[in-house]
Amino acid sequence: MGVAIAGRWFERRKVSTDITLLWEPHVIELMRCNIWHVRGRDRDLVVDTGLGVVSLVDAMEDLLDKPVAAVATHGHGDHVGGHHEFDEVLAHPAEAADLERPKLQTLDLLEAWGQEGIDELTRAGYAVDAPYFVTALPAGVTLESFRQRPAKVSREVVEGDAIDLGDRCFEVLHLPGHSPGSIGLWQRTTGTLFSGDAIYDGPLLDELPGSNIADYCVTMQRLLELPVEVVHGGHDPSFDRTRLRHIARSYLDKRAPPRSAAPQ
Repeated sequence: MGVAIAGRWFERRKVSTDITLLWEPHVIELMRCNIWHVRGRDRDLVVDTGLGVVSLVDAMEDLLDKPVAAVATHGHGDHVGGHHEFDEVLAHPAEAADLERPKLQTLDLLEAWGQEGIDELTRAGYAVDAPYFVTALPAGVTLESFRQRPAKVSREVVEGDAIDLGDRCFEVLHLPGHSPGSIGLWQRTTGTLFSGDAIYDGPLLDELPGSNIADYCVTMQRLLELPVEVVHGGHDPSFDRTRLRHIARSYLDKRAPPRSAAPQ
């Protein structure tokens, strides 16, 4: 069984004067990562890189006119497929091994995750009813030829580190729960947060290998208190602080243990 031939692999939309969103429309919704390009004065930023089916650098050629740092918000296969194309790769120490030894080496859902994993994702709220991670492939690319390539992490980043683009600076926030080393990039002056999969406007996954619900609750409580203006997540549309607070509170209502009653 094969898949259709795709035309253009990446789509893009300019979000602001200095932020561009790219995505892979032929990747199933569950695995369709948001790829963010942020233009800076001295260097640019790429936040996550998608599945790695074809060259992201080629698709972004008109955007990449200066040095660029490629950040991995975490090491899951839908976010790190194109990092190998960049010389400067940033990730949390707890995620670095997943970039340097990528686990996703097939486009077949059952082969990649097994029936138990697929059932778990279905329970979480995703329609996992396609046999592959893609609905089409570019000419010359086959299901059998797909392999994610290893990326060399050139800089490990942790809570409080700065990523300076010259005219804007992002602070690294460690936001574990979805994965141990999930990070966000926070620009306080504009209230902009690139959140990866720590929070996005869709079914959140907290029972994957490496996920930790207790850590996720701490992350959600922290996000509730962050004075954001806009959140650019790892999936789904961007949203404002009101929506962030709704998502975080809903998660805490579902997952946080009830507080003990005060002694009488």
